[in-house]
Amino acid sequence: MTQAIELARQVLTMEIQALEAMSTRIDREFEKAIDIVLKTTGRVVVVGMGKSGLIGKKIAATMASTGTAAFSVHPGEAFHGDLGMIRPADVALMISNSGETEELIRLLPFLVHQKNAIIALTGKKDSTLGRHADVVLDVSVEREACNINLAPTSSTTATLVMGDALAVVLSIKRGFQPEDFARFHPGGSLGRRLLTRVADMMHKDNLPICGQDDSFKDVVHVINRGRLGLALVMQEDKLLGLITDGDVRRAFDSDLDYKAITASQIMTTKPKSVLPDERFSDAEALVRSQKVNALVVKSPEGKVIGILQIHDLIADEPIL
Repeated sequence: MTQAIELARQVLTMEIQALEAMSTRIDREFEKAIDIVLKTTGRVVVVGMGKSGLIGKKIAATMASTGTAAFSVHPGEAFHGDLGMIRPADVALMISNSGETEELIRLLPFLVHQKNAIIALTGKKDSTLGRHADVVLDVSVEREACNINLAPTSSTTATLVMGDALAVVLSIKRGFQPEDFARFHPGGSLGRRLLTRVADMMHKDNLPICGQDDSFKDVVHVINRGRLGLALVMQEDKLLGLITDGDVRRAFDSDLDYKAITASQIMTTKPKSVLPDERFSDAEALVRSQKVNALVVKSPEGKVIGILQIHDLIADEPIL
């Protein structure tokens, strides 16, 4: 093992140990912090300086994307006018490992005068920040993971994870759902999959349909014309089965005389189906778990209304 690998593992071990120690200190103060945020009609304003400020931006972003209105304010800018962004109903989440960061301490008179609730993330509960806070969350660490015990490493990790704990617990308490998350992330593939419904993506016009007594040749023609790699075997409005390209190939490899084969002999009699209002992401999960390429879309009354071709929409190779 090289020295670099050994040192890297030491850093990770130290930070993991800091988090494990912090987890044992989660107590009623954490519950009080959650209660304060849930009861406020305002937002969470995250304030930190330097590395703490960078961590604060991430905490604010995580809260905002999981159902808790939040934003970060630079304490220096706040002292020169941005305090106007903080309303009396807002909760101030202030981050300082020492609890004595000058830029944050200068904001306390304003916050106290305005009667903002203050939640402190600090490593010094008896610090100036700690004494003025309504709630103190202990993010202290035994030492930093840096070799000279100076650069914020273990302490910033602990603060970040405490922020994640706040954001996730608040999200759960608010009943935040995947659809809510998707509304805040509409630009990405995750948002598209969570917001998109089966009805939005299914093929519904000129569906490839054959009868159970249709010849093998006729079935192949239906599949080719439909360009979906399958054919629905129907009897009037009733679905009897599904024939895919794979079924056709397997028929050629079987001992059956393909010239005498009918649709009923090679169809799958219980094809997988979904409802049109189901999420596309759920349909995709069904395709993966059942190892199929397509799903039949049925109305709540059981009528066939479309075909969902998943392999055209996901990055993985199609499952045959």
